[in-house]
Amino acid sequence: MTATAPHFGPARPRGPAIPAPRRPLAVAPLLAVLVGMVLGLLLTGAGPAAAHAALTGSDPQDGAVVTSAPKEVTLSFSEQVALGKGSVRVLAPDGKRADTGAEPRDLSDKSAVRYAVALRTGLADGTYTVAWQAVSADSHPVSGAFTFSIGAPSQTAAALPDQEVGGGLVGVLYDIARYAAYAGFILLVGGSAFVLACWQRGAGARPLQRLVVRGWMTLTVATLAMLMLRSPYTGSGKLADAFDLDGLKAVLDTKPGAALVSRLLLLGASALFIAVLFGTYARREDRREQKDLAFGLAIGGTVVAAGIAGTWALAEHASAGLQPGIAMPVDVLHLLAVAAWLGGLVALLVALYRTDDLDAGAVRRFSAMAFGSVVVLVATGIYQSWRQVGTWSALTGTEYGQLLIAKVVLVAVMVALAWTSRRWTARLGTGRSGDTDGPAEDVPDAGESGGSPGAGASEDSGAPAEESARDVDPERAAQLARQRAAVATAEKKRVRDADPGRSGLRRSVLAEVGVAVVLLAVTTVLTSTEPARTEEEASRASTAASTPVTSGPVTMELPFDTGGEKGSGTVRLEITPARTGANELHLWINGTDGKPMDVPEVKVSFTLKAQKLGPLPAVPTRLAEGHWTASAVQIPVAGTWKVAVTVRTSDIDQTTVDKTTKIG
Repeated sequence: MTATAPHFGPARPRGPAIPAPRRPLAVAPLLAVLVGMVLGLLLTGAGPAAAHAALTGSDPQDGAVVTSAPKEVTLSFSEQVALGKGSVRVLAPDGKRADTGAEPRDLSDKSAVRYAVALRTGLADGTYTVAWQAVSADSHPVSGAFTFSIGAPSQTAAALPDQEVGGGLVGVLYDIARYAAYAGFILLVGGSAFVLACWQRGAGARPLQRLVVRGWMTLTVATLAMLMLRSPYTGSGKLADAFDLDGLKAVLDTKPGAALVSRLLLLGASALFIAVLFGTYARREDRREQKDLAFGLAIGGTVVAAGIAGTWALAEHASAGLQPGIAMPVDVLHLLAVAAWLGGLVALLVALYRTDDLDAGAVRRFSAMAFGSVVVLVATGIYQSWRQVGTWSALTGTEYGQLLIAKVVLVAVMVALAWTSRRWTARLGTGRSGDTDGPAEDVPDAGESGGSPGAGASEDSGAPAEESARDVDPERAAQLARQRAAVATAEKKRVRDADPGRSGLRRSVLAEVGVAVVLLAVTTVLTSTEPARTEEEASRASTAASTPVTSGPVTMELPFDTGGEKGSGTVRLEITPARTGANELHLWINGTDGKPMDVPEVKVSFTLKAQKLGPLPAVPTRLAEGHWTASAVQIPVAGTWKVAVTVRTSDIDQTTVDKTTKIG
């Protein structure tokens, strides 16, 4: 028989000996450190919120030089955006507003999302700055700026905000609230699912009750914070504007604002669910009544949980882009599966460390629930990945794709740890006889050595137990009762900890929860990152519009015939360097005999039909017989241009010939 002395402290002269249980693993500090590290990682890289809608083009384009002032500036986006009055500002070289200040005009159709802002008349030459700010269809603020020039580039005094929308202190606080909202939802839904589906006796366990209630409180406070911060987050960026009632009213009229209000209403319904689960249901003793009530709670809880998950699906990634009608219910299933798995893990960890009567059957039922959740996660995750990524190059070459790879790796690690947990579950409560039976047999030995509370009390008083109860004063009796309770609790914990299956399972589940905390952080960052498909398409459109071609000058020959005497010949045209911006234009005109031919007038124009630009005139001057030239010929954007040359050989004889070529 194993001696019990190592489990007890030195005997006191009077009173029972107090057990010295093994030092428990500090779960709360470990989780606090993990959460702190993850929040640090999340916020140090937060900065401005990443765009979910991207500017795919503009007219005039970024860096373009136009010969005359346009009537309006047009912006094209990768998905639907919300633009209000003042969302697009065009600033003149002196920094003053060049637009009319009217609300942007929606020119969107089925194939493109475009908005136009009208410009004032009589704009001077120089460089103009276009600053825009919008809210994308998935609720995230986006902003940017670009320039174009009229006539020729110039210096500009336009001052832009040094902080992008969604950044600064407001952006950091909003990111914290988003992370807390996800965490609260997972604890609320996962903890409730663990009680109803895996361990119904846990409804009366105070640690599990506190876990679910704290999840509800965290989600409620985070939702209120997001609702208050929404206006400055998408607008001014000033924390004081969180208390602006006009801004709050404007937020309530938006889709994200309506989603947050709906979430608060659903949280009211979930409070009633919690009250019934941990009140009426926990106290119900009739098995049939308890079963009926559990069925009702499961149905009602699922509906409320799906509704809360839907508030994310209706306002974020799933509501924009490809197949929103399919993506939103898939996103709801994905969130519910995440909550059941990760929240159930936390509930299991709390039950393993803070309760005494968790049985192996409950752990096995959770294992089955977790397996089903992982299956749903894989199925919905594959669809979401295809929808948001699309190509292998987007998966490996964008921030969204790289975060997605990290998420997949973390899920794989959690599945591997879950496999280890399943092995420990098989040994739960079935360890070696020496491990499980020993502590129970040690109890009489402890009494014989003076460690039993009853024996200690009898020896202290030197009388039978009945006389001891009469002689000891109430204060001493209360002290003895507390000591007996401490001994009983420590002994019960010692018996519980002696099960190697339980100890191994606790360590394995703790590791899973640690990885889950990091996984939640990666998921939160992922939801605030521009989808890979959108980023790649926007980058492709921007590259096609602005990347110059470095193939060198463009040369072409155009035969002409004006119909008059000596009206036939060939124009040889050269554009150098044939890029966007300023170019040199040379024309050589030869007659049918191949010799230089002098003509009274030559005109050239450039037209880009794809962008509805032109004709942009270029008036060359005569340099020598048959040789004409023009300098600083502006090509505003890259594309396939039609070059038209008009040759006049007499007062009445002229003709225009043209040819298309790629410039820029």
